[in-house]
Amino acid sequence: MHRKTTLDNGLRIVTISMPHTRSVGVGIFTGVGSRYERETERGISHFIEHMMFKGTERRPTAQQIAEAIEGLGGVMNASTDNEATIYWAKVAHHHLPVALDVLLDIFQHSKFDPEEVEKERQVILQEINRMMDMPEAWVHVLIAQLIWPDHPVGWDTAGTKESVAAITRQDMLDYIARTYTPRNTVISLAGNLEHDAVVEQPTTYLGDWEEKTPPSFLPVSDTPTGPRLKVEYRKTEQAHLCIGLRGLPINDPDRFKLRLLNVILGEGMSSRLFLEIREKRGLAYSVGSYTSYLRDTGAMVLYAGVPPQKAADVVSAMTEQLGLLRAKEVSETELNKAKEFTKGRILLRLEDTFANAEWVGHQEVLDQEVLTVDQVIAKIDAVTVSDVQQVAQRICATENLSLAVVGPFKQEKPFRASLKL
Repeated sequence: MHRKTTLDNGLRIVTISMPHTRSVGVGIFTGVGSRYERETERGISHFIEHMMFKGTERRPTAQQIAEAIEGLGGVMNASTDNEATIYWAKVAHHHLPVALDVLLDIFQHSKFDPEEVEKERQVILQEINRMMDMPEAWVHVLIAQLIWPDHPVGWDTAGTKESVAAITRQDMLDYIARTYTPRNTVISLAGNLEHDAVVEQPTTYLGDWEEKTPPSFLPVSDTPTGPRLKVEYRKTEQAHLCIGLRGLPINDPDRFKLRLLNVILGEGMSSRLFLEIREKRGLAYSVGSYTSYLRDTGAMVLYAGVPPQKAADVVSAMTEQLGLLRAKEVSETELNKAKEFTKGRILLRLEDTFANAEWVGHQEVLDQEVLTVDQVIAKIDAVTVSDVQQVAQRICATENLSLAVVGPFKQEKPFRASLKL
């Protein structure tokens, strides 16, 4: 599946050879995200991610960095989540040395020019404002706060307007020095490449990066204390709501069972939520569910955008579906459909070179056992109908429920009666 070289300082370089492709995807994965931030640093991981594209000594402007990749027909971007930050590019395979040079340059030599810091601060503040003006996005921020109250895992990665306004250039440099280490960084590449030829360039750039202890984070207590409810008034034509449940950690052996349960519940147009709420009742255009997995916790979230006068009914319909999964085994037919759906989506995704780099890089940087596609498919195929019910009984409980609603409501009372299994 992949080859790995670990440098003396702990930096890992992993590759997947895909000789039939004409492209290469490459990512620098660093095991740092919003859950590593202090209260006064909220949003700093995301701020740093933005600043990495604003200029180095060799490429002083954002335009020069962008043109170095886009001028080759490639693409480049980055992302920040709770536990990792990824800087990545995808180029034609013969341009890999340039893509690596650009990514390693910004990762190691970004200037954090004070004038650029102030400009990007305003950009991020507008990003936060934009999200707050989009109730269909904002409700997902609220549900995370309810699932993990008063904990960094529940913080939005963008931070708050107050925290972003206060972050200084020196704060960012100190945070990088504290949290960006060789041992929590993985360079992952996939495509038309040879491992031994690829390793030399990152080794030259980062082989002398000083070894130090990776940062730690505040653990999550997974004792349910719900149900929890948050209703935020907005004068909107549609209500947006999320039901959230504490899920499973990324290494939990039941995670494949939960993955299939979620497909049955809310992924795709043949899922239970879609058929019940959209097709049968006509109450929503957008409805579904998703899961997230972190080192020591996780979540399953159900979402719908609905007419305000029907919002409480939709909450009842959603909790009813959760209760059914807990009380009764799904059919073999439904489970087999979910398995084929899941396996098919994995295989379709992995037609892409960067998706393959991400597959290995993400598992490596979160210190997981790196499973091959075939190993994951075997674990999916091994799930039984009783397994799905067992994991539903594990997480689908009234005390594990949270509900966030954004819409024209000034009281929580209409929703409290529905928030039970």
